[in-house]
Amino acid sequence: MGDKGGKGEKIDKEPPRPGAAGRATAADRPASVRNVVLVGHSGSGKTTLVEALALTAGAVNRAGRVEDGATVSDYDEIEHRQQRSVQLSLVPVEWGGYKINLLDTPGYADFVGELRAGLRAADAALFVVSAAQEADAVAGATRAVWEECAAVGMPRAIVVTHLDTARTGFDEMTRLCARIFGGDDPDAVLPLYLPVHGAEGPDGHAPATGLVGLLSQKVFDYSSGERRVGPPEPARLPEIAEARDRLIEGIIAESEDETLMDRYLGGDEVDLKTLMEDLEKAVTRGVFHPVLAAAPAPPGARQGLGTVELLDLITGGFPTPLERPAPAVTTPLGAPRPEICCDPGGPLVAEVVKTASDPYVGRLSLVRVFSGTLRPDETVHVSGHGLTDRGHEDHDVEERVGSLSSPFGKQQRALAHCVAGDLACVGKLSRAETGDTLSAKDDPLLMAAWTMPDPLLPLAVRAHSKADEDRLSQGLARLVAEDPTMRLEQNPDTHQVVLWCLGEAHRDVALDRLRGRYGVQVDAVPFRVALRETFGASATGRGRHVKQSGGHGQFAICEIAVDPLPAGSGVEFVDKVVGGAVPRQFIPSVEKGVRAQAAHGVAAGHPLVDIRVTLLDGKAHSVDSSDAAFQTAGALALREAAGEAAIHLLEPVAEVAVLVPDEYVGPVMSDLSGRRGRVVGTEQAGPGRTLVRAEVPELEIGRYAVDLRSISHGTGSFGRTYARHEPMPQAVADRQLTREESPV
Repeated sequence: MGDKGGKGEKIDKEPPRPGAAGRATAADRPASVRNVVLVGHSGSGKTTLVEALALTAGAVNRAGRVEDGATVSDYDEIEHRQQRSVQLSLVPVEWGGYKINLLDTPGYADFVGELRAGLRAADAALFVVSAAQEADAVAGATRAVWEECAAVGMPRAIVVTHLDTARTGFDEMTRLCARIFGGDDPDAVLPLYLPVHGAEGPDGHAPATGLVGLLSQKVFDYSSGERRVGPPEPARLPEIAEARDRLIEGIIAESEDETLMDRYLGGDEVDLKTLMEDLEKAVTRGVFHPVLAAAPAPPGARQGLGTVELLDLITGGFPTPLERPAPAVTTPLGAPRPEICCDPGGPLVAEVVKTASDPYVGRLSLVRVFSGTLRPDETVHVSGHGLTDRGHEDHDVEERVGSLSSPFGKQQRALAHCVAGDLACVGKLSRAETGDTLSAKDDPLLMAAWTMPDPLLPLAVRAHSKADEDRLSQGLARLVAEDPTMRLEQNPDTHQVVLWCLGEAHRDVALDRLRGRYGVQVDAVPFRVALRETFGASATGRGRHVKQSGGHGQFAICEIAVDPLPAGSGVEFVDKVVGGAVPRQFIPSVEKGVRAQAAHGVAAGHPLVDIRVTLLDGKAHSVDSSDAAFQTAGALALREAAGEAAIHLLEPVAEVAVLVPDEYVGPVMSDLSGRRGRVVGTEQAGPGRTLVRAEVPELEIGRYAVDLRSISHGTGSFGRTYARHEPMPQAVADRQLTREESPV
């Protein structure tokens, strides 16, 4: 790219000599750091692209390995077993004196929390799209992330991969990206290079062997495994000229020089230096999004197709940490503070964007430093607020920073410090969790939390054995400390331990980590919805508890009437005893027994609600009556009354708000109706998107997080809130009662 911060224009020159990843000379200056997150659908080739960039930059050898034999993607055993990325990984490389922090994110929707962490830590995004994938894969969740980046003005570029196995050509994929990502301005998404294809193979496919630069009008040939520069074939000059004219118009349309377009349309030639400067400014401002092609290096080669061009774009066209605003900060109590800036000499403000456990070095925290300089062995203030609903208590503690390191696969390379704008792994922060703020102990600060999706797929677990019970709570606590997209709940109604996840893959990884990483054997058990019971009609009951076994006996008799009440009334107790049939001191005992029985239920073990229990009469014995006897009599009376009346099951109903593209509104509404739901309205929620509101029994939406993803091809999202309990249809109640576990 063009001249920026002393860097020379690269398009017409050979690539610079690669340097070692993470050298202090590059990492000491915020202006020399680039933080880039790779975003894309699962299978788009993000990790392969990271490995190709690392190879071109000289961070790995031709076998894709560092000195000790580890690879870029060697990090998590679960990833090897599942053959997909499940967590954020950082790969730092150096290119031409610039340190590039490549943040590789999972593409599967269940791990969107890792993606959000990568977006928080980055200053620019590379959207990786595969020419071998269906258009729906590009247009689904990837578009939602694109819109999220657009909302905050994050610079974005697009990389097309898998051209060797493409279902669609580069030109067609570029047009698709312009339609999906360009919105009202498709000319904001244009290619900087066009692929050059070699000879056709036996399958009739001609692999891409090089790129032709539209601005430089030169060919960069990778067919030999080393990038070579030459002129384009004369037959391609008309095609190049047409694409070049459109690119130039797209660039100067975003130029700050308002006269440039008029001069260009009037026939003036715009010099390459001006075009490069305007291109860099437009990319940095997030208003122009270049499209590039890339492919891994063939066996024995050092450079993959397009990797040099992509590294040049990152270092020349993407912003430095100095150019991106930092998140807002307050005091831990919420008092506003002045904006922070990316100054290594400023007050320390850093954020934990990821927490992981390493079997050899213990807990590691990946930290982005936004201000100041983080050093080993210093004491910092750790603030964590705003996630109490997910099992993370608010906390303000002081901790001593352990070692600082730069990760590369399973390797950790020691760092002397980490300046503002850079990322590092911090050891021995035992209390810090993902999302926490690190600041100076004498000036504690708290960064505004980033948005996390609400986990809506329940996973009920229990310890496999008695030995696992002691380790279960600790293992679950460590799990949610690492992943704030999980929510831990001890359900007071069902007495289940529930881990709320984002999807089935997220659930499977949680179980795998509990068993493998934390040594806790757990069993997944059916999730129980908190049902209620109530009386369908008035009834009476008599509780008689009379026993004589020598010495003091037990004697208590009470008679009650039970009447149903409106929803939400709870349990009322009324005393209408006359003449002292039940002594005054034992009336509270009857009420206690009734309420205890109501809490345990009278039919299927669910709490009994919305009733009035009236104590009418009873008998007592001067010697054998006691508090315990009348508690037992009250419970027996309620059970007898339940035998005389129809007991209705009440199920919780949730208010559900489903956000989907317009084309999926019909299938979503039909599906909700099939779940015994009532659609209460729809409303527009932005261009091409509709919010569907409905009331749905919670029994019917236990797997809705998974099913909605299938219905909407990954483009839909939903939220739910408890509305009320309603009587369950008798046919559903009968089926439910046959499945109920016996009350404990």
